[in-house]
Amino acid sequence: MRYRLLGKSGLRVAELCLGTMTFGEEWGWGASREESRRIFEAYVAAGGNYIDTANRYTEGISEEFIGEFVGAARNEFVIATKYTLSMNPDDLNASGNHRKNMRQSVEASLRRLNTDYLDVLWLHAWDFLTPVEEVMRGLDDLVRAGKVLYLGISDTPAWVVAQANTLAELRGWTSFICLQIEYSLIQRGAERDLLPMARAFGMTVTPWAVVGGGILTGKYTGDPKRDAQVDHKREPSDKRLNEHNLKIAGVVKDIADAVGRPAAQVAINWVRQQPGSIIPIIGARTAEQARNNLACLEWELDRGQLNRLDEISAIELGFPHEFLAEDRIKNLVYGRKWPVLDFPHPAD
Repeated sequence: MRYRLLGKSGLRVAELCLGTMTFGEEWGWGASREESRRIFEAYVAAGGNYIDTANRYTEGISEEFIGEFVGAARNEFVIATKYTLSMNPDDLNASGNHRKNMRQSVEASLRRLNTDYLDVLWLHAWDFLTPVEEVMRGLDDLVRAGKVLYLGISDTPAWVVAQANTLAELRGWTSFICLQIEYSLIQRGAERDLLPMARAFGMTVTPWAVVGGGILTGKYTGDPKRDAQVDHKREPSDKRLNEHNLKIAGVVKDIADAVGRPAAQVAINWVRQQPGSIIPIIGARTAEQARNNLACLEWELDRGQLNRLDEISAIELGFPHEFLAEDRIKNLVYGRKWPVLDFPHPAD
């Protein structure tokens, strides 16, 4: 395990983040306390120190388990949790991005985690109701109170994140240093705006669902009856289980077979080898799965393999990206000598 700085901060975190949405059986498909502890211990044994959870994960049990497992070694770990999602569906103010829910969610998470501070607090999802000024000032107050050290934002449009960080910089408030998104070989939509935005602001990206909700592990065939036997929890209407994604999974499996590695490791390595500061979130239901995923650190995809995966999973970037990339437009924007102009790398 190697370590990286989290965004524009001095905080050192492991190059793989442990996702703990599987910690607890309250949702009918997670890991027991004993198995969750084994997953946690496998991650720690590999050198991991970066734990991701949320107030809503398994109705708060995930946070309770983490608080228990970390114990007296609390300061050795970077614990990141989230607020936004409802813990009481009958209370309108028990969800959303506003200051009241922000405050009550953080206080409840601190109790469940048995700690007096959070290393990272994520805004879990944008609610399109709360003014960005209220969000950023409320989060800054938590940082100034010492209850939160750093801020991250998840599942939010790029224009909102850009507005929030620009506002925070102008007013001297704490800004977001990390971005959490869905990103994998079967979900590359973030390449249009979210990933370029994160690089421009120097944000670390922590992608979730890097194995495409299991699609990229090679265990699904597209046959509803067989796939239902493989995973009876998966909904037949799951849009990710389609012909295009299964074709991508087939190429992942071909590469995995060629290198003698599990398909999941191929999928994880494709994500972690993308440009910019990227720290994939890996989750598991068993300690064996966790160890297999962590073993992706033992090797890397070569350029030929990366190119093959890029090609099979490529998406259309759409307007204005494709328009601005046309030679005729470059001639107008830069003049005809643009081919000999050195453009800065997006991550610079």
